[in-house]
Amino acid sequence: MAGTRLDNGPWAQVFPFLRWWSAVTPQTVRHDLLAGLTNAVVVLPQGVAFAMIAGLPPEYGLYTAIVTPIIAALFGSSRHLISGPTTAISIVVFSTVSPFAEPGTAAFLGYVLTLTFIAGVFQLALGIARLGALVNFVSHSVVVGFTAGAAILIATSQMKHFLGVGVPLGESFLNTWIDLARKAAEINPYVVAVAGVTLIAAVLFKVLRPRWPGMLLAMIAGSVVSLLLGGEHHGVRLVGSLPAHLPPLSSPDFSLETIRQLGPGALAVAMLGLIEAVSIARAIATRSHQRIDGNQEFIGQGLSNIVGSFFSAYAGSGSFTRSGINYQAGARTPLAAIFAALGLALILLLIAPLTAYLPIPAMAGLILLVAYNLIDFHHIRGILRTSRADAAVLVTTFLSTLFIELEFAIYLGVILSLVLYLNRTAHPRVVTRVPDPDQPKRRFVTSDTLPGCPQLRIVRIDGSLFFGAVNHVQEALHKMNEAAPDQRHILLICHGVNFVDVAGAEMLVQEARRLRAQGGDLYLCGLKKGVREPLARGGHLDAIGLDHVFDSKAKAVAAVFSRLDHARCEVCDRRIFRECASIERRPEADLTVPTAPPRGASA
Repeated sequence: MAGTRLDNGPWAQVFPFLRWWSAVTPQTVRHDLLAGLTNAVVVLPQGVAFAMIAGLPPEYGLYTAIVTPIIAALFGSSRHLISGPTTAISIVVFSTVSPFAEPGTAAFLGYVLTLTFIAGVFQLALGIARLGALVNFVSHSVVVGFTAGAAILIATSQMKHFLGVGVPLGESFLNTWIDLARKAAEINPYVVAVAGVTLIAAVLFKVLRPRWPGMLLAMIAGSVVSLLLGGEHHGVRLVGSLPAHLPPLSSPDFSLETIRQLGPGALAVAMLGLIEAVSIARAIATRSHQRIDGNQEFIGQGLSNIVGSFFSAYAGSGSFTRSGINYQAGARTPLAAIFAALGLALILLLIAPLTAYLPIPAMAGLILLVAYNLIDFHHIRGILRTSRADAAVLVTTFLSTLFIELEFAIYLGVILSLVLYLNRTAHPRVVTRVPDPDQPKRRFVTSDTLPGCPQLRIVRIDGSLFFGAVNHVQEALHKMNEAAPDQRHILLICHGVNFVDVAGAEMLVQEARRLRAQGGDLYLCGLKKGVREPLARGGHLDAIGLDHVFDSKAKAVAAVFSRLDHARCEVCDRRIFRECASIERRPEADLTVPTAPPRGASA
């Protein structure tokens, strides 16, 4: 009983790890330990590479991979997500902080820790405010476009290490490639050989032995080639030995000036981190059949960055590579992430001196492979083929990532996502429906070829009637009226209307009065409770007429038919409703439907 109370009681809201702790058994611990140790080996070269991307000493990537996953696992909701340093976050950190300090210096590190703390506060605040659904408003096209652009930037930043060519720090994307082209004659063949062997080895391991720690083995291969070629004497720079100790304590800078400088970039880091973490957690949850709590993930990511900033860790997020490996390796609970962090700490203590022989070009080769794997060619092709609007968002975000500051590229992508969403909701589908005589029970369909009633138009609205959509719906109704002025009676099928505000309600009343002035009327069918009640409370149903509101199309058609001009029905040859059979056609009458009287005259 006590375990059940811990699982579901109030303490589980504060300490979410209590929700899964009761599921821990010797068998799950065995699976989690194996998955954790696998991840510890995988993250060793990744952590060093990501720190280099962020402009930090290599050990800080490992510190982040030790501290961040423990806190995120204890306070998140996913059982397989592993947090830590990521490529996209690393490059945003670098682009945000590099204008204020020289990469690799103590001042740079201080700014990075402060950036991490502020980003964590933003994430924690969003989680506490229960705003986890915010990430749903960032379209998949934005994420794919930004990630592809970040991958190109990452590859560009590593070309100087891959080729052994000196390029000034802080160069833009275009200027970097211009400098590389100008200095092509200075390419160091020893550097290229070490980087190329590492890259080729990593690709071969990925293709031929995907379950092996390919990046680690490729890094060893590059180091051996450097030793055989005497690379250190031919301009091949080495990483240097890592300090063999656990993450040291640190302190962010809380001065108002620093917070003001880093605030915009911290918000970009926070949003990108949340998008990454929640997207990865949900992607894996579709396979593991687990429910993800977006708000709890926000809290977990926020706490991991806040705590990490005091233990020499920079901003982290969910890692797709490590999380996927974690799931495939058979992890059962978030203990696997904790074991991965502890395993990495043990490895750092044991083999840190060996990193003195690690060539920087070898890391560059690995980073190029990481950058390539970031580009989601499959989804890019799908987006470009499927939707022009989504394709425009993808291309715009991609180009913005390359040619403007990264944090603003993220903001632009978010704004484009919101604009796209608002544009779609502001243009609900408004279509004419007619009964199909060939369908069972004469089911209503959308068709441009089937004849409609000369006096009654049946219109379906698929979307909410709010201030942003009112103009579009009203224009659609007016165009329909102009195309067929004799159809003065309009029946609105409202099954697809989920919400109506004051502007939408006023629009319905206006349309009812307009049609009545023409000798027709407006009728509503299929109002949901959430739509009917606001219309009733505001007196709009009374203005439209309670006898003009129906629960079903059959009742609506029967009632509206009784109000049509039956003299016109006698000479109509369409007979599309069942009720039309009750009107006897006059054989001597002209079968052409007579022209409607002028507007305002009696029908």
